[in-house]
Amino acid sequence: MIALGSDHGGYKLKEEIKKYLDEIGIKYKDFGTYSEERTDYPLYAKKVAEAIQNKECESGILMCRCGAGMSIVANKFKGIRAALVFNQETATASKADDNINVLVIPAEYMSTSEVIASMRAWIATEFKGGRYLERLQMIEEIENENMK
Repeated sequence: MIALGSDHGGYKLKEEIKKYLDEIGIKYKDFGTYSEERTDYPLYAKKVAEAIQNKECESGILMCRCGAGMSIVANKFKGIRAALVFNQETATASKADDNINVLVIPAEYMSTSEVIASMRAWIATEFKGGRYLERLQMIEEIENENMK
C-alpha cells in the first residue's frame, strides 16, 4: 500500500499517479489534498509519514511544486527516508542505495511521463543491502540520538 499526498501544486499530478496505480493494480491511500485550492504542504507530508510509521502503508509518494518542502517535512519523522528525485536514474539510485520509503516528486519540473518512469523504476528496484545496510543502520543510530 502506497500513501499519496500532495498540496495544491501537486494535485493534478497526484490524480494522474492514481490512474497509473489503478492500471497496474497497486493499492494506495490518498491523504489529500483533494483540489487545487491553496493549502499547506506540511499537512500532507505529515499524514503520509505517519501512515508509514504506523504501518498503515508501506511507502509513500509526495508531490508539490518543487518537492523540497515535502522532503524536509517527511524526513523529520523517525524511520522515514524521503528523497526528492528528478528522473528515473535518481529514483533507482535512491532506492537501491538508500532504500527510500518516500518518493518526492517536483510536479512543476517533471512531465507526467517522467514521473511514471521514475515511479516504475522506484517500485521495481531492490535495495542492495550489504554496506548500504550498514549506512542505514548509521542513520537509525543518528535518529535515535537526535529524535526524541
